[in-house]
Amino acid sequence: MLNGKIDLRSDTITQPDAAMREAMANAVVGDDVLCDDPTVRELEQHTATLLGKEAAVFVPSGTMANQLAIRSLTRPGEAILLDANAHIYCYEAGAPAALAGVQVSLLDGSRGQFTATQLEAALPPKDDHFAPPSLVCIENTHNRGGGSVWPLKQIESVAAAARGHGLALHLDGARLWNASAASSVTEAEYASHFDTVSVCFSKGLGAPVGSALAGSGEAIAKARFYRKQQGGAMRQVGIIAAAARHALEHNRSRLADDHANCRALANGLAKRPGLEVDAAGVETNMVFIGTGDRDAAALAKRLDESGVRLLDTGPHTLRAVTNLTVMSDEIGQAITAFEQLP
Repeated sequence: MLNGKIDLRSDTITQPDAAMREAMANAVVGDDVLCDDPTVRELEQHTATLLGKEAAVFVPSGTMANQLAIRSLTRPGEAILLDANAHIYCYEAGAPAALAGVQVSLLDGSRGQFTATQLEAALPPKDDHFAPPSLVCIENTHNRGGGSVWPLKQIESVAAAARGHGLALHLDGARLWNASAASSVTEAEYASHFDTVSVCFSKGLGAPVGSALAGSGEAIAKARFYRKQQGGAMRQVGIIAAAARHALEHNRSRLADDHANCRALANGLAKRPGLEVDAAGVETNMVFIGTGDRDAAALAKRLDESGVRLLDTGPHTLRAVTNLTVMSDEIGQAITAFEQLP
């Protein structure tokens, strides 16, 4: 519970606990632009090791991490291929076009997951009339796919097809920690198929801010340059890097609790008349709730008044994301709030 309410709007709403605040207060810091903040350096190296990559760079947001990857792996006028519901396309303010000058080619995946066959079909002829593709982006877990986890075999198939055409690959792994917890596939095994991987420390893990981009030394050197160019280079940022490091150490292992809570919530709501919930499709910490002919925003307001906060993501859709502020006994309270709706 957060501020007296069961907050299921997102896993980004968490606040640092006492132990995390203590880690932040005691962090040894330096000037990160001059590469002498030891806490940042340690976080970057630890993250790179977890992902099986040579290097990593700490950045303010997942959007910046994704856009640094695109900028580093493409040239203006080229095309990137990704699912039509990808975060990079839907929620990053047109940044691929604005910052990297690339065209976006969209694939119609299932719950955010496309196939090698779909990728092959989307590739244009080698002709001067078409923007040449250079990068394939995958999102795991997939936000608009309801927190869906890409099967490793499907990633391997798509990656093989991409490599066969000389394309680079980027993994938007904002919730890769959740994918790994749900599938028992290590983050490094997922990451091994990609040139670059972004991960978030605030989604799921509970840090107040921060993401990282990992990849080869060459790719991350480029990303550092573009980070500076885009205003993302920071100074005594070890204070927040310490929070991210604490989150990795203490909150990664409890993600399975969020997943169990989400399944319990989905199973309870699926029994509620007038709601449309794919309980069987819940894989991680996210579930979408269809509200039938009732206005989702109005329902969200009524639920808020009952002490349960959800996000209306469409005229007739609510989203619930379990997180470290929501305890298992509060799931029943959330279900009861739905049951008491008129």
